[in-house]
Amino acid sequence: MTDAPDHAIFIVTDIEADGPTPLRHSMLSFASVAIDADGQRYGEFEAVLEPRADKTQSPMTMDWWATQPEAWAAATTGAEPAEIVMPRYADWVDSLPGPCVFAAAPMMFDGLWMDHYLDSFADTRVLGGPFAQRQIFKGGGVCLYTMAGTLRGVPYPQWGMSRLPAEFFGHIAHTHKAIDDARGFANVLVELMKISHALPPISGSQSDFR
Repeated sequence: MTDAPDHAIFIVTDIEADGPTPLRHSMLSFASVAIDADGQRYGEFEAVLEPRADKTQSPMTMDWWATQPEAWAAATTGAEPAEIVMPRYADWVDSLPGPCVFAAAPMMFDGLWMDHYLDSFADTRVLGGPFAQRQIFKGGGVCLYTMAGTLRGVPYPQWGMSRLPAEFFGHIAHTHKAIDDARGFANVLVELMKISHALPPISGSQSDFR
């Protein structure tokens, strides 16, 4: 990965799954948009994964999927084994021209799934840190859910992404197709960065991007 001090590329990611947790269920599909704080895009990655033989489907989640036939088709057509997809994804992230930071809405859901699959199949993680594994991301990642709530200055019950104006998403509908949702969230990140840049800076330690 090319060193680009103080210029992070955010890998904004959305995942779809057949249940709520990677401990018991399978990730079906995911998509990432590589974008910087100014809105410059560096590429996209999307994939459909074969369900894991050692996992089961959540009946509640599958009942919900039954109401989303188009999204279900997008999340299941052309599936490939995770052991092929995840190393390919890691190589794609590593090829981008700058330090990469994972971002999702919320980080606790999409980030958890991606971290588990990258750890299991590509010997790397969403988290950056003092690990023996390959490092493709810097830091602990960005939770757009939290960022949207705090920067907008609203109380926690109003932090939901659905409460953001449609223009924040670039008027991209949230379809539960991973690539659509990742593109919308990438636009949200840029809008939130505009709010962040308008705030007075707080002095602190040097950037980690060195």
